Amino acid sequence: MPAPIRLRELIRTIRTARTQAEEREMIQKECAAIRSSFREEDNTYRCRNVAKLLYMHMLGYPAHFGQLECLKLIASQKFTDKRIGYLGAMLLLDERQDVHLLMTNCIKNDLNHSTQYVQGLALCTLGCMGSSEMCRDLAGEVEKLLKTSNSYLRKKAALCAVHVIRKVPELMEMFLPATKNLLNEKNHGVLHTSVVLLTEMCERSPDMLAHFRKLVPQLVRILKNLIMSGYSPEHDVSGISDPFLQVRILRLLRILGRNDDDSSEAMNDILAQVATNTETSKNVGNAILYETVLTIMDIKSESGLRVLAINILGRFLLNNDKNIRYVALTSLLKTVQTDHNAVQRHRSTIVDCLKDLDVSIKRRAMELSFALVNGNNVRGMMKELLYFLDSCEPEFKADCASGIFLAAEKYAPSKRWHIDTIMRVLTTAGSYVRDDAVPNLIQLITNSVEMHAYTVQRLYKAILGDYSQQPLVQVASWCIGEYGDLLVSGQCEEEEPIQVTEDEVLDILESVLISNMSASVTRGYALTAIMKLSTRFTCTVNRIKKVVSIYGSSIDVELQQRAVEYNALFKKYDHMRPALLERMPVMEKVTTNGPAEIAQTNGETETAVLETKPPPSGLQPANQANDLLDLLGGSDITPVIPTAPTSKPATAGGELLDLLGDLNLTGIPSITAYNKNGLKIDFTFERSNTNPSVTVITIQASNSTELEMTDFVFQAAVPKTFQLQLLSPSSSVIPAFNSGTITQVIKVLNPQKQQLRMRIKLTYNHKGSAMQDLAEVNNFPPQSWQ
Repeated sequence: MPAPIRLRELIRTIRTARTQAEEREMIQKECAAIRSSFREEDNTYRCRNVAKLLYMHMLGYPAHFGQLECLKLIASQKFTDKRIGYLGAMLLLDERQDVHLLMTNCIKNDLNHSTQYVQGLALCTLGCMGSSEMCRDLAGEVEKLLKTSNSYLRKKAALCAVHVIRKVPELMEMFLPATKNLLNEKNHGVLHTSVVLLTEMCERSPDMLAHFRKLVPQLVRILKNLIMSGYSPEHDVSGISDPFLQVRILRLLRILGRNDDDSSEAMNDILAQVATNTETSKNVGNAILYETVLTIMDIKSESGLRVLAINILGRFLLNNDKNIRYVALTSLLKTVQTDHNAVQRHRSTIVDCLKDLDVSIKRRAMELSFALVNGNNVRGMMKELLYFLDSCEPEFKADCASGIFLAAEKYAPSKRWHIDTIMRVLTTAGSYVRDDAVPNLIQLITNSVEMHAYTVQRLYKAILGDYSQQPLVQVASWCIGEYGDLLVSGQCEEEEPIQVTEDEVLDILESVLISNMSASVTRGYALTAIMKLSTRFTCTVNRIKKVVSIYGSSIDVELQQRAVEYNALFKKYDHMRPALLERMPVMEKVTTNGPAEIAQTNGETETAVLETKPPPSGLQPANQANDLLDLLGGSDITPVIPTAPTSKPATAGGELLDLLGDLNLTGIPSITAYNKNGLKIDFTFERSNTNPSVTVITIQASNSTELEMTDFVFQAAVPKTFQLQLLSPSSSVIPAFNSGTITQVIKVLNPQKQQLRMRIKLTYNHKGSAMQDLAEVNNFPPQSWQ
């Protein structure tokens, strides 16, 4: 049989293929030749054939038939064979295939080999694809190599130990003695991998974290030496000494200093030194500064140091690199609640980012701008945000409009300014506003008695000849129906009154009714407004009767029903018409069935209960109920967001009884609502004696994993026939190993005694990753709702 072609020739041949089909034909032909060689047990060219097979695998073609050949190469005594064999094992094998267990003995032998390069190959392979069984069998060999004096092997052994700990966390203590002298090593490669190993151990075990806090002075000393050392060609990157090691040390310091005063105090000086001495002209320096900022914001650092960190982020906003600007905006958004005044100093730069061409930067700048709005700057910020709303892309308009509504409601300096601002939003982006904008504005106008004449005149002028913005037309129709008499009488004092006749007002409303741009809801508003004017106008009642009677035969069922009922008012109940259509009284804002919006001003938490949909992320730093609604996919679902956790559990006996009244402990069986990834949520039930329609649900969240779960937030949604109130949780941290629980109380009002259904959303941080999950709970015991 002729010798197979070399890898280089195969690559050259495949690159000459002009079409995908031609390439596929070449690959199939070569694969057939390789299979024949494997069947004939050709040891001479096995290494060459596996190398070609790996190249084909990298191109996306199947290469699984070469797995056993890789094992044969690993068992070979030649280094060149072992190198290709181990590479093939890392690419073609993983712990899902039982074949990988056949490698265990070979790897064990090679870990004890006399040649360091063979040992390095075995360590790389074990650290790349070793299963939990392999890690248990070979952890002892890895631990021995971690203590060796050979720097080449120690750095590989440290990374391999990281993989072993991830696969088998209970073996962590085996490596503890070997870590004692790792930070004394002069070799930067060993130092780097040692810091990675220590970081992994600290993240996975609170005991290890407490143990390694004593290393903070040593880490500070290493970092200081890196900063102060002169030029070293071996470690220099763009004029900075080993930035990769600096970044790793800063991350480890962040973990060690979190929630610990002594450790934080020990690293304050070095963090200030890194922040002031690092060169920012190159991206390498910016990476170190960014890690420094994250560390400063995460530990218990001094206030001056935090201001320095925010100023660094402010400088990032002026950088030409879009990635750096995006990172700065994201970081400022996370810190704005704790360091509001420091971030305010960079407000003008943040607002300038609204004009950026990059949509991701624009969105982050919008969210941060809303977070910066307060009573002192509301006029200037709203001016900038209204300008942004006028010129931004359609995908921003809905969130921007909602944010302006919420900011105006919270910080409006006067009612006139509030009304003008919302009308400007409706005029600019009326088609994009959320459904709750119309009833909220109507309520605002109703409650601003002294502004009725001004408002109806402004709205009348706003919709003259333009019915494209449907929410604006709906609000205008409602106001004209309510306050049409003020419009005609010209009583406006805030601006020059306009001369309008009753017929002109009716012309506008009739135009809305017949316009092709008018939605069915808008027509309903217009018809009701015309009907209301029958008690406010004196000369056009007959015309109004005629218009109403025409729509009694409309093909729109909703419009037809309204018209028929209004006709009945004119005929059979005309004596009741003035009383039924009198002006609406001042409205009380509905506070049930709405999500609580958590916003912070100058560090103090304020809770505002909204009527319908939630605000955008810029004004709602808590996890958004928007996401819950979108994910649940139902308009009949009402979300509830919990308020911030308090230091005192909500289930404290006396206080809970005061809140809920006497409870009827009826022995309702408890249920497990969620049990996944070590997180378990149990529901226990109680019924109120004072109100049998109220079910009190106490949730208990426990964590069976080896690491605590932080920033835990529980959200719930129920159908509209229910009302839901979610009280504050006892904590936001669920301890590991089921050593404690979080408790939280839900009150559900079920007046119709319907079967209870609930959808829940869970968000938390675990092992350094943000986790999120949805679940549906339908197995409530009948005693809890009947």
